[in-house]
Parts: sequence; structure tokens; C-alpha cells
Amino acid sequence: MRSVCLYFQVHQPYRLRTYRFFNIGQDHYYYDDYQNRHIIRRVAEKCYLPANRMMLQLINEFGKAFKVSYSISGTALDQFAQYVPEVIESFRRLAATGCVEFITETEYHSLASLGNEKEFVRQVETHTRRIEELFGQKPQTFRNSELIYSDAIGEMAANLGFHTMLTEGAKHVLGWKSPNYIYCNNLNPKLKVLLRNFNLSDDISFRFSEQKWSEWPLTAEKFVGWLNAIDPQEEVVNLFLDYETIGEHQRKETGIFDFFYHLPSTVLANSNFTFATPDELFQKLQPMSALSVPYAISWADEERDLTAWKGNELQAEAFSKLYSMTDAISNCKDPVLKRDWGYLQSSNHFYYMSTKWFSAGEVHKHFNPYGSPYDAFINYMNVISDFAIRVEESLSPIAAGNEPEKSKPAGKAGKKTSAVKTKSKAIKSPKPEVSVKEKKTLKSGTFAKAKTSDETKTDKTTAKVKTVKSTVKPKQAKTTPNAKAAKTGSPGKNVRASKTGPAK
Repeated sequence: MRSVCLYFQVHQPYRLRTYRFFNIGQDHYYYDDYQNRHIIRRVAEKCYLPANRMMLQLINEFGKAFKVSYSISGTALDQFAQYVPEVIESFRRLAATGCVEFITETEYHSLASLGNEKEFVRQVETHTRRIEELFGQKPQTFRNSELIYSDAIGEMAANLGFHTMLTEGAKHVLGWKSPNYIYCNNLNPKLKVLLRNFNLSDDISFRFSEQKWSEWPLTAEKFVGWLNAIDPQEEVVNLFLDYETIGEHQRKETGIFDFFYHLPSTVLANSNFTFATPDELFQKLQPMSALSVPYAISWADEERDLTAWKGNELQAEAFSKLYSMTDAISNCKDPVLKRDWGYLQSSNHFYYMSTKWFSAGEVHKHFNPYGSPYDAFINYMNVISDFAIRVEESLSPIAAGNEPEKSKPAGKAGKKTSAVKTKSKAIKSPKPEVSVKEKKTLKSGTFAKAKTSDETKTDKTTAKVKTVKSTVKPKQAKTTPNAKAAKTGSPGKNVRASKTGPAK
């Protein structure tokens, strides 16, 4: 028996509010709460909740004969918990059936696999733990953001303990080969690779409601006819789609719910295909061959490469600026900073900056809150500029621990603490000892002359004599150098404190 692997991606980013140049250093909250709440509730009502009810109904009807798989990004899970917790409960009901596999991805649906390996590993491990806690499964299958894959990325996934990885069946990688087999990683053959059949997947995702399409309307019977036309030697058809296809990208009025509702019964009754999860395919299929992917591929646009996120100078500049802060962030202890760091990594922020028009233009407009790629870039870079200031200020206490006299405290709490410590030192410290040589110099009144040239006798001489006197009698000095620094503070003293998270 051959298999259909039905997998859905579930993801929503935290969209940024309009953040202007004059907000930098003044306002540390970046998110458009209204849009985030509005969109997640709308998509939950049109897609997530009714689609989950349908999938649960199909599982109850067909039992173990119907299987489905999901990956749910951490940013989507955060918004579900914040705005529509009933969505998480509906996924838990699906998990309890034993017919659903949950797949790991990066926690923030990020491009970390292209930016920093340590950050990539951290996000993958975080997401794995989260899926296990929520749904009682420890994922063995990995799906990188946007199905981005290369030999090196696959090897990283294998080193993290995953036995299977999903990616795109890109033509320029496969050549004459078919995506309807299982392959293995070119560097670590232990990792099996499932390839998306993009022709059949895109027939559902993009062409389903296109009335100018020669195959419109697409019915379950017609689709199963295409499955039956596939070479009998080919073992698996991988249908990988955005979950929002059901009800959001393709509205209910197009008949998309009817299509998916009738697909299992039609497949099981009229073909020799069954449904299987990636883990089941790993158990029963052997790789056809190793798959060589030296340069990263993805499931985006016609090119199936990285140009949707790293194809122009705007995206390259934003990407470079973001990941240049990786080492600094690793030393930060502030959970709000770390949360913002994650949300700013979502691939969508770079996708909005794409200047690709033509065939990919309409796709890049969906869910895009910006009028142009340049608006997206300017807004994002303003946010990144403010974020960099916060990171720098958060690290100043670390510097203060090593060089207390030179560092500047960050934030109001830091300044207050520093001031108290400095004052305490000024009161409790004994008078500094003055050497015999210095005493003689002071008595003779020649100290200033010894330190300055003949051309700068007057004001500078007086200033230096005062400085020496203040060190001899610290009780008369109003401030010490450290106390003065604490009172003056850093440039961010009057900056309004950031919120602890998105408004609930």
C-alpha cells in the first residue's frame, strides 16, 4: 500500500506596530496588539476551530485509517494562549486520538538555521519541550521554518536526535528524480527526508478557487484520480500545506471544507493509498538514495530558494543587524528582552521586505500590514535600533561588576543601587594615606607647578590643587567620582520602562 502524508503548518507572527524614529529610546513596546488579536481571532473562527472539529470528526469516523500531522510555531501558541485558548484545547483533543503527529520546528518560526547555529539549537530544543508538555508527544520529526533545508541544516537536525525531516521537492534539486519517495541526508544517512509534492500541494493551496484554472472546480474524486495516475512504484505523496488554506486563504464558500471532508473516504475507497504520519513512514520505508542539497532550498515562490527572505539589500541589512546581537543576547538575563529577541526573528518580518513582484507578488501581500517593502524595512530597523539600545543598557551591570568605577548603570534600579553603594563607600572608607613626598609637595605649594607647564599656570593650577585637597579630606567632598556618575546616570535615565509583554 502506498501512503498519503498530510501535514499542516500552523503559524502566526507577532505583527509590529508603526514604530517611528522618534520612538527610539522612548518606547520599548513594539507590537500591534489590535491587529494581532483581530487576526488570530478571525483565523481561529474561520480556520483553526472548524478545521480541528472536522479533523476530529474524520478521525472518529475512520479511526486509525486517517492520520494527519501538524507543526505549530511558538508564536502561534503564545497568541492562542493569549487570545483564543480554546484552539489549544482543540489540538489537545486531536492529540488524544493517537492519530496525530506533532512536529518540531524553530520556536519563533525563525531563520536561525541561516543566522546562528547556537540560537537555532536553543529554539529547536525549546519548541520540542513545549510540544511535549502541551500534547504529550516528544517529536522525532523536524520541520524547519518555511521548509528551509540543506545538507548542513539536515545534519544539525540529525545531531539533535531527529530521525526525519520535511522539505520541498524542488525541481532544481531533484532533476529527474521524483518527490514521491523517501530520501536520506547526504551528510548523515541516518536522517530520512520527506519531500513535498508541490504540484499537488499547490493545487489545493493556491489554485483551488481559481476559476480560470483549467482544472477548476477541484473535487476529491478528481484529486484521487490524479493520485491513481502516479507511477505505481512511487511510494508516498507528501501534501504539505499552510493550515490557513482551510477557511482563510481558501474561504469556506469555495468548498474547501467539503473537499477535505470527502478526501479521506474517497482515498480509502477508490485508491490503494492509505494515510500515514512522518514517523510511520520512517518506520516502514527505506531511502531511495541520498539527496544532495549543498545550497538551501525552501517552499517559497517559484524559485524555491531563500530569496523571499534574503533576496535584496534591505533584507540582508536587517538580517545582519538582528543576528549581530546574538552573543550579547546570550549574556542577557532579562526575560522580556529575550522574548522580544525571539519575536523579532520571525521570518515574516523579512518576507514583508521582499521586492519580488511578478508570480510571487500576490503571495507576499497576504497578511502583509505594510504598504511597501521599504515601509516594512524602515519600521523594522527602527524597532531593531531601540532593541539594540536596550540590549546595551541591560549588559552595563555586567560591565559594572568588572569595572565599577568606569561603567554606567542601566535603568533606574541600576542607578539607585549604584548611587547607594557609592555613597556608602564615601562615608565608610578611611582617609587615604598621603605619602611623605606628597606632604612636602603640598607644604611647599609647588605641586601645581610640578604638574603643569609655565604656559598653563593659572586656572589649571588652581583646579589641580583643589583636586589634591579633596583627596586628602574626603569628608569635605560633596561627591566622589562614582557618586557623580551614579547621579548623572546613562542617557536612558528618562526612558519609559517597557511593558512586560503583549497586552492580554
